[in-house]
Amino acid sequence: MKASRPSITKNDALKLGMLDAHDQAALLRCGDITALELVEASITRAEALDPELNSISYKAYDDATARAFHISDDHSPMSGVPYLLKDGLDYPDMPAHVGSKFRVNHPYTAKSYPYTNKLDQAGLIPIGKSNATEFGLLPTTEPTLYGPVHNPWSLGYSTGGSSGGAAAAVAAGIVPLAHAADGGGSIRIPASCCGVVGMKPGRGANLRPRGQTLIDDYLVADSLLSRTVRDTSWGVDLCHPTSIGGMPNPLERPLKIAVIMNNLLGEAPHPAVETVIRRTADLCASLGHKVEYVTAPVNGPAVYDAFRTIWAYQAHDIVASCTANLKKGAIEENLEPWTLDLAKWAESLSPLKLEQFFTAAGLANIEYDTFFDEWDVILSPVLKEPPVELDRLGPLRPFPELLIEMFEYVSYTPLHNLTGAPSISLPLFMADNFAPIGSLFSGRQGSEKLLLELSLQLEQAMPWRDKWPQSSVASLLS
Repeated sequence: MKASRPSITKNDALKLGMLDAHDQAALLRCGDITALELVEASITRAEALDPELNSISYKAYDDATARAFHISDDHSPMSGVPYLLKDGLDYPDMPAHVGSKFRVNHPYTAKSYPYTNKLDQAGLIPIGKSNATEFGLLPTTEPTLYGPVHNPWSLGYSTGGSSGGAAAAVAAGIVPLAHAADGGGSIRIPASCCGVVGMKPGRGANLRPRGQTLIDDYLVADSLLSRTVRDTSWGVDLCHPTSIGGMPNPLERPLKIAVIMNNLLGEAPHPAVETVIRRTADLCASLGHKVEYVTAPVNGPAVYDAFRTIWAYQAHDIVASCTANLKKGAIEENLEPWTLDLAKWAESLSPLKLEQFFTAAGLANIEYDTFFDEWDVILSPVLKEPPVELDRLGPLRPFPELLIEMFEYVSYTPLHNLTGAPSISLPLFMADNFAPIGSLFSGRQGSEKLLLELSLQLEQAMPWRDKWPQSSVASLLS
């Protein structure tokens, strides 16, 4: 039996969308709103904003309202707060398409894992799944299955990827939280492109969100995108295997912050990106931190090559698995050209490339960790460029061109996946054309709380909460 939806005005739904998860949960605890009204408001916002954003790939609206209808107390910290799961993450009674036509005819999953179980226990209610890149292999969210996600700041531009739907929905105010996963930048890249907060926890710093695989366990971390540091901090702490010690406190000492401007290939970023990072460095210095521009502590070209190798091997494993399980049609009709071509390119790699990968990754771990004997935090760009136009890095782009441009575009974030280090993108400054450009703060393994404490200080010094894109709850209210 479907739960009847409460009568909540569109205007009230839009106003609720301007609140973060903590404020929405507080309204429920005070008795000012019900869980059903919170969920209904998010659905109203989705219906108003998503037709032009295309951020939601699966709607679980009836299930969400039915679930909210049965919440009768506020014992869970986020009871009734709506959020989105990323397409591809297993969750009972929802599809897991991973942005791929190949998975469309797969049955809905009945699986759950400790990560989503923890979110359930906290009272969060998923209203659906967010649009994502096919198998997470591109830094833009333009799957041929669902079509592109449009950046709420400028609809002709990419949201980044692979968690682009999640970032767009949070940036627009559809939901205050959205799950994202990061194997080479897929939390931090869309956070940067959409102007939200995105933290990749360190290796082993979140509960298991999916089945055990070598590449996923080595590279991937999960967390919740949000618009505020406290929401992101809560999500990181909640899903940490042992907790990071609760919500961040104000920093107790000035930090030594190393600014690394060039990418893994030693190339300078786009001038707009450099300007934002320099402004962020100046802000840190004004807060009393010691800031110095330094060179990368690792062999950048070797790390860059290592990431390309493991990324191609991942594509090859995906294509091999899909081919073995193909029930209908040719594999070329079921997978995108980028996925197929990257897998084919992997076949051209010598097995010695794997040896070079393990050597480079091992040395990078040692060099990166040793660097923090002297420094507390690294500040760097998230991406080499500001958000790019749609189609620039899409899956139909000719492979030789895309192979070069894609990896150059993401030539900062993979370092932290290979070393297992935490890092966080903060929306401190915008480019002159109002494009969001994130500032990336990274530390050694186990430094999640330190990074969040610094993030909280920066948020208080340079608040971004009232910055809203042109396609958002704020624009509909004005």
